[in-house]
Amino acid sequence: MRKADVLSELDPTLPNIRADAFKRPDTAALGEPPRSAHKPRILLLYGSVRPRSYSRFLTQEAARLLEHLGAEPRIFDPSGLPLPDDAPDDHQKVRELRELMSWSEGQVWTSPERHGAMSGILKSQIDWIPLNSGAVRPTQGKTLAVMQVSGGSQSFNAVNQMRVLGRWMRMVTIPNQSSVAKAFQEFDEAGRMKPSSFYDRVVDVMEELVKFTLLTRDASQHLTDRYSERVETAEQLSKRVNLSKAVDASDEDRS
Repeated sequence: MRKADVLSELDPTLPNIRADAFKRPDTAALGEPPRSAHKPRILLLYGSVRPRSYSRFLTQEAARLLEHLGAEPRIFDPSGLPLPDDAPDDHQKVRELRELMSWSEGQVWTSPERHGAMSGILKSQIDWIPLNSGAVRPTQGKTLAVMQVSGGSQSFNAVNQMRVLGRWMRMVTIPNQSSVAKAFQEFDEAGRMKPSSFYDRVVDVMEELVKFTLLTRDASQHLTDRYSERVETAEQLSKRVNLSKAVDASDEDRS
């Protein structure tokens, strides 16, 4: 039986759908000019505070590339950031991180792999970011590139974890990624990355990040607009309106 025949036999109704909250994707919202003219704002985080930190070196190399690709990169230094929930929200480093999160349109997360996972230093930075700031998720709709450095053979444990984390933070994680094996061999004494296939991949990742950021930043609100949340908002509005009517009716009864 052909697919069209099968579909013709289906009941087309959607009895569980709230019609006032159900919307078709708006193609005009995805591609209609004008587009933002400012440089893409990219925040870079890294996951080590050692004096000779290869994740920091890789982050700095990425920032150089981003600047040449027409972006505005800013690097957050995690040194001095307290453990999550071990300081007030107005701590200087916490405020700095949260302000940069709000400022950014895209991000780069770079972590060493420790015990088969991303570092606690990188995760702590993410854990300081609130799920909501007012009614806005600080990371929702922003693009994300993930990279890792390893002391031994090439691994993808840290980047895979960061991808899961990026999805949880409602970010648009780009397809490409970088994993630099035996990182101690890939940087010179000044901390500059040597020419290699690893370096070429970093160039690829930054180039892709800028493209995805340019493509999505003006449509991110539409891209992350969700039916389930519109339903919840509609229900809250309905309750408020119904409560208002009930109060008015009660006032009339008393008069």
